[in-house]
Amino acid sequence: MSAPKGDTGDAEDARAGDRDAEPAGVGAAVGLSDEDRAVLAFAARGWPSPGEKERAVRERLGMSPVRYYQYVNALLDDARAAEYDPVTVNRLRRLRQMNRDRTR
Repeated sequence: MSAPKGDTGDAEDARAGDRDAEPAGVGAAVGLSDEDRAVLAFAARGWPSPGEKERAVRERLGMSPVRYYQYVNALLDDARAAEYDPVTVNRLRRLRQMNRDRTR
């Protein structure tokens, strides 16, 4: 079905674009890189064992486990990461603090 004469369909295209837009606080609008978001998504997962997690870090993220943990710790201190995924960031902050308190 074609658009009536004079109607270019721009209004329909604009409405379709609104439906496809990411919600506020999600994606690049927050200012995180694709790698930042991938590391946060990876960190949100649970793993059956540390060995499996470390192997997956190398295979999926292409970094060493040491670099991964450094990266995650830097993200935990980044307000943009907390805005993007507050549940994961706050959970990991609590775990980090519990580990720090335990080693003192």
